[in-house]
Amino acid sequence: MSKTVVLVYSGGLDTSVCIPMMREDYGFDHIVTVTVDVGLPAEELKQAEEKAKLLGTEHYTIDAREEFVTDYIFPSIKANGDYQGYPISTSIARPLIALKGVEMAKKVEGDAFCHGCTGKGNDQFRIEFVMRALMPDTPVIAPMREHTMTRTWEIEYAEKKGIPIGQSKDK
Repeated sequence: MSKTVVLVYSGGLDTSVCIPMMREDYGFDHIVTVTVDVGLPAEELKQAEEKAKLLGTEHYTIDAREEFVTDYIFPSIKANGDYQGYPISTSIARPLIALKGVEMAKKVEGDAFCHGCTGKGNDQFRIEFVMRALMPDTPVIAPMREHTMTRTWEIEYAEKKGIPIGQSKDK
């Protein structure tokens, strides 16, 4: 029986490294990647789509720009939402990204979720809270956090697996 994992996918180093790990280390044979467009540049969306397909996933890009603006940004502005003087734009996008991941997991009958949060910041909580609240019996896998991976290790792993990345050990 096929095991399906839904990976919220930015196309960056962390989430791209998750793809072969889901197959080799976690035993998933069907990986569904979901990129949620909350206002990303078209070039970044295209790169994520191309990389996901190159890495053999079933990929979806979800346009959530209007929902992000009307249901997240406008209420944040009205509430004067900021963090130490900075607008909370990135952090408020995470619950919406997780929500769209949950919607996709229901659609494809996913057995688990995956994300590339490292455990250093709060994004892991913003994403996992929504996933666990809406699908409490579905496991959430966070390889970067679970294995405390360094950027150097991830870059070496990506190079070994033939994952196209923009980072180098020098950068």
